[in-house]
Formats: sequence, structure tokens, C-alpha cells
Amino acid sequence: MSSKDKKDAEATIVARNRRASHDYHLEETVECGLVLAGSEVKSVRGGRVSLDEAWASIDDGELWLNDCNISEYAAASWTGHAPKQKRKLLVHKRELKKLIARVETKGKTLVPLKVYFNDRGFAKVTVAVASGKKQFDKREDLKKADATREILRALRRR
Repeated sequence: MSSKDKKDAEATIVARNRRASHDYHLEETVECGLVLAGSEVKSVRGGRVSLDEAWASIDDGELWLNDCNISEYAAASWTGHAPKQKRKLLVHKRELKKLIARVETKGKTLVPLKVYFNDRGFAKVTVAVASGKKQFDKREDLKKADATREILRALRRR
């Protein structure tokens, strides 16, 4: 097993954006740290995260996660958190410069793919540089998936 496989095996994935690969052509991925408050960490550990409508943006030289729904933690006091607030993502400066250069080209956006805790217990987000798919691209991908599924079924019947 390679070191990358070990890293993925040790990480506990909390939420995935399953629609991302259907709606976008994913190009380059970056692992980012996620800044959370105490009640947010408890909610994320409980799996109460949704990336369905989430997107990332670069504002004033900082990377932000927008519209990520982290439900309120029931046992928190009145000092809880807002479910859909902007959350800061942590990346190295050189990675941020690369992302800025990639996103400035026409038609590129930043899409969060998954939220997980690494082996050290830190909350991480994988963000991808992506370009949107057209409707015919989506249909073509579905046709390819159906064809490969049929081939695998035929091979199993033999």
C-alpha cells in the first residue's frame, strides 16, 4: 500500500459532494484545513454536514467555504454557530497563488469534494478546480457508465 493509500485509509470521511463529478469536469485537487468553532467541530464529528450547495471562493487573498451547512449542535449553549456562515480554508501561500491563477481563467470554479478528519484529528476539506459540464457531456458520461456496467454484467455471466 502506498503512502497516499495509507493517508486515505486513516482519514474518516464525514461528507462527500457526490454531484460534483456529475456537474463538473474536475481537474486539480487541493487539501485545505478548515477553521471551525467548538460546536461546529462537534456537529461535523457527528456527521451533520452537507456539501450539496457548497462552493469555495477567494476573497482578499483568502480562501473561503460558502454555503456549507453544518447543523447546530444540540448540546451547545446559546453561543452556538450559524449553520450556513462563511468558513475560512487554510492553504499555503504558493498553493493559493496557483488556485488564483487557475480560477482566473474563464469558466473555472472551486468546488468542495469532501470533508474529513485526518489521522491527527484535524478537519480537512478537499477542494477541486473545476469547469461546468454541458447537458450533452452529462448524458455522454451516463452512456459510458451504462456501457461499462453492461460489459461487466456480461463478463460475470460467463
